[in-house]
Formats: sequence, structure tokens, C-alpha cells
Amino acid sequence: MTRYRNLSGDSGVRGYRIEPQAIAVEFADGSQYLYTAASAGAEVIERMQALASAGRGLATYINRHAHDAYARKWT
Repeated sequence: MTRYRNLSGDSGVRGYRIEPQAIAVEFADGSQYLYTAASAGAEVIERMQALASAGRGLATYINRHAHDAYARKWT
């Protein structure tokens, strides 16, 4: 996982891994979720990947647009 830069200072995201048409996200509680183009939509994944790389806005975007649209969850 790549450490999330958390430029806002208060994100619940700890890290992420960008994959082709997917993104895995690790939250502060240690849970990990895989979001895919098939589960959340290609446009949503592209936006999540951009926000992850930018280090800002990922947790808010997930809460608003992809909250339950994950393909897999690890705890």
C-alpha cells in the first residue's frame, strides 16, 4: 500500500493501492476495501485514483459516491 498523504490532516484513509480499473483502500481502523470498475463504475474508480494520488478528498468521495460499492472487504 502507498501511504495516503492526507493533506487535510483528518482523513480516515491510511493507504491505497491503484490497480488497473480498481483501487484498494486501507482505512485508519485497519479495514481494507477493494473498489472495482465493475462494482462502483469506471468513472468513480478514475476519480478515486486521482484523489488518492492527490492526497486529498478520498474519504469524503468514498462516503458520498462509493460507500457500499466495494467488491471485497478485508478486516
